[in-house]
Amino acid sequence: MYHFWLRIALLLYGLASLAVLPAVLYDRKGWKSIAVPAAAAAALLEFVALAEMLHDAHRWLPAAAHEVQVCAALALAVVLLVLYARNRALSLGVLLLPLIFLLTLLPAVGPDQRLFPTPALRSGWVVVHIILLLAAYGALILSMCASMLSLWQERRLKQKAIGGWLPPLATVDSISYRALLIGFPCMTAGLLVGSVLAQESFGSGYFLDPKVLLSFALWGIYIALLFLRRTTGLRGRRAVYLSAFVVVVVVTVWVANQFSAVHRFAAP
Repeated sequence: MYHFWLRIALLLYGLASLAVLPAVLYDRKGWKSIAVPAAAAAALLEFVALAEMLHDAHRWLPAAAHEVQVCAALALAVVLLVLYARNRALSLGVLLLPLIFLLTLLPAVGPDQRLFPTPALRSGWVVVHIILLLAAYGALILSMCASMLSLWQERRLKQKAIGGWLPPLATVDSISYRALLIGFPCMTAGLLVGSVLAQESFGSGYFLDPKVLLSFALWGIYIALLFLRRTTGLRGRRAVYLSAFVVVVVVTVWVANQFSAVHRFAAP
């Protein structure tokens, strides 16, 4: 019976993971009223599932891998909800909710079930995973190029240069920031799809893969870049340097494919 509660909790965590993005990144307050109740309901159902899971196993503490994963997910959800109750801030949810979703995924599916029952379905989701990440990488590169144009335009203005083919400085800055806002949901969704695919083949051990670790590090840097752009109005040379650093990390992630067992799971 606990699989039933976990699967509902998984759906609610997925809904909360999607809703938290516009709530935090775009200041859409209406989405917060979806993300918080969904996360709270999911945590309650996960607690019920954990209690039933331990009762069936005739023990009080988690010992099996799926029990530990559920317990860790529940602990993170409680931390997030407590912080929100105290500070009314949901920014940490951008980082924690996708992680909670991934921790709940395998225990919810169960050892005897497959997420992708046919090779065609699996291949289709692999294509979706690749397209989403390519869109995110393209947005990062576009943001870096726009930041470089912004720096150039700023220098021209300081030199009192008149005319030219470049758009206004505010327009270039807006393009750079909007590219980041578009790319982040693509990267988040792409990593979630890839994580689901990898977990089915490798279990929770896929977290130790170098490509996976670098991909999540890139995702964390992306969050930091968005935070700095939003809170400090980062622009000019610093924005170019930071964007260039992120692109270097993107290239490193691609190179890590050569050392990744997870990204050979489709090979015979």
